[in-house]
Amino acid sequence: MSLMSFSTINNRVVSDFSLKDINGKYVALKDYPEAKGFVILFICNHCPFANLYYSRMNELNTKYTKMGVPLLAISSSDTVNFEDDTYGMMQQKAKEEHFNFPFLYDNMQDVARDFNAQKTPHAYVIWKEKGKWIVKYNGAVDDNGAHAELVQHHYLADAIDQLLAGKEVAVNETRSIGCQIGFRNK
Repeated sequence: MSLMSFSTINNRVVSDFSLKDINGKYVALKDYPEAKGFVILFICNHCPFANLYYSRMNELNTKYTKMGVPLLAISSSDTVNFEDDTYGMMQQKAKEEHFNFPFLYDNMQDVARDFNAQKTPHAYVIWKEKGKWIVKYNGAVDDNGAHAELVQHHYLADAIDQLLAGKEVAVNETRSIGCQIGFRNK
């Protein structure tokens, strides 16, 4: 997978947010005071490529939440153009796929804009440093969306493991591949 330069994204501060989850509860980063970091994944229902990652997302959340790095999935899709991504359809998808992580609705697309998310799925690892959330990785989850058993590079998991070990992230930017997030004009 080719690397891209996102120097304006990595190592910058992202703002806390409060988004409604599929159960009607609002979720914010500050709700996790013990978190060392977060996996933030921008996904949507209509993207076939994002749909390939649901079981892997459950596995990532199961593994890393107990290490202080929970996964939050966010749908920022334009529901005017993609009815599959409405709040009701998000609730249905999360139930069908047995999501074990919060699935959040970014209906104003503000969080996606803050992260500069471009595709679904688009993965980020943010890390707490001096009370601020710093982007340490952004890009693809791994190098093979279609065949989990053939993955050779686990970019997202590698980034988390390196941060947990107190190291810098070796590959901190990759190209996310999937459906383009369509932003509405404000």
